Amino acid sequence: MRILWTLPYLPWPTTSGAKNRQYHLLRSLAGQGHRITLLVQSKTPLNEDARQALAPLVDRLIVLHRRPLRSPQTLLAALYAPYPVRASIHGLAPHLRHRFEQLLSESWDVIQIEHSYSFQPFERALQQSGQPFILTEHRVESEQGAGRQDSLPLWLQPFTAFDLWRYRRWESRVLGQATEVIAVCPRDAEHISTITGRRTSVVVNGVDSEHFSAINPALHSQRLLFVGNFEHRANFDAIEWALEEILPQVWASYPAVRFAICGNAMPQHWKLRWDDPRIEWHGYVEDLRELQRHSAIFFAPLRQGGGSKIKVLEAMAAGLPVVTTTQGVCGLNVENDVHYIGRDDADDLALTLIQLLTQPCRMKKMADAARQYVSREHDWRVAAAQLKNVYARFTSARVPQEVPENDRFSHSAE
Repeated sequence: MRILWTLPYLPWPTTSGAKNRQYHLLRSLAGQGHRITLLVQSKTPLNEDARQALAPLVDRLIVLHRRPLRSPQTLLAALYAPYPVRASIHGLAPHLRHRFEQLLSESWDVIQIEHSYSFQPFERALQQSGQPFILTEHRVESEQGAGRQDSLPLWLQPFTAFDLWRYRRWESRVLGQATEVIAVCPRDAEHISTITGRRTSVVVNGVDSEHFSAINPALHSQRLLFVGNFEHRANFDAIEWALEEILPQVWASYPAVRFAICGNAMPQHWKLRWDDPRIEWHGYVEDLRELQRHSAIFFAPLRQGGGSKIKVLEAMAAGLPVVTTTQGVCGLNVENDVHYIGRDDADDLALTLIQLLTQPCRMKKMADAARQYVSREHDWRVAAAQLKNVYARFTSARVPQEVPENDRFSHSAE
């Protein structure tokens, strides 16, 4: 099949769960022989590492520059446009709209748009052409915004309430236009179906089970591990909660416990704010297996977020026992105290860590059950098969057009 796939970010390096998902699904589709044109609007330029990682997966890689976040156009749109702030940040991009319109003149078996917040530049062209398209929604953005509103300063809450109202209208508008909507977990699929009144397909988040299969964690090491992308507030909040309220209780009983923190965009001032030799600041780590091998527990005290958590799935695939919250396993069909231990109170989480660190047999049993679950339900092969089933409904009999050789890779800084 010929597939036109749009993204509001480069899927390499895989510094977030969304990028991890895109990269592995692209790799799976390319391995099946599908011909993919990837149209990206990115805040970061295409470097040689990203080009080398993505070039083997696609027929064409087209990368357009996104205007700065604090540009006058974005700031004005945030106040006056009918679109929510996030849609304005990624929208109102004439260069992207024009390139998409040019691509629509070609013949496609599947057109796939990622994220409702990236949809604005494509809306008019899709309406005028009448071409069917798939929209993948990684989380219900309005639901996440509602859950975060109470934590914001009082002076900001009226504007965020207004923007949340805009996002609900935007979601209804965008999701209703898609021929098919894909969610990443059944919970989100149900929510989206209430908006659209139609069935929503699920293509799960996944993990490369084989990549992590040889890891045997150090269950006696008293080392906790956290992984997250700190461009997202949910991970920022998790670290603050852990270091202000949870870990001090653990250290009172087990002062030798260490906490290894990994992730993209880690704030540099954290090392000064929490100046403790028991905290290991690793930043972004491309291959987590060495850290996983020398850790005892994956600790993810998440109070915000949506979708399903690839970082939790990777920890389970690596045989690490997981201690988290209800939010940390949302979207996963796992059982508390069987596949993971989940608590939503700081005191309970601290007590759980203290108790579990002295129970290696329990840790091993739980980790083995979680590893089997991930291999069965969330390997990337499972996700790719689910996506293939969705694509089957879009297969057309049109003869694919030849791609001009000189248009195989283009990078524009417009």
